[in-house]
Amino acid sequence: MLRVGDRKETQRKRKEISMLETLPVLAAEAGNFGPFLPLAFAGLGAGVGVGIVGGKAAEAVGRNPSAFGSILTMAIIGMALAEAIAIYGLVIAFTK
Repeated sequence: MLRVGDRKETQRKRKEISMLETLPVLAAEAGNFGPFLPLAFAGLGAGVGVGIVGGKAAEAVGRNPSAFGSILTMAIIGMALAEAIAIYGLVIAFTK
């Protein structure tokens, strides 16, 4: 007769075994992070850039609400240029 807790215990043990099987694979690939370092820095730069552009655009609209349309256009262009850096990093990471 099965008890309620037996199934959860079996699932937990199965999960532990599958996690232990993946450790050697992760350890073998841990030293191979070189190509993804530019991607990390590009993503960080893009995130900071988009944050600054969005914050300054909100500040500008708060100071001059009538210029919303032109500020929005410039903010979208600025965010697109900042995100292009992340795309360049992605291309570099997968071409190495």
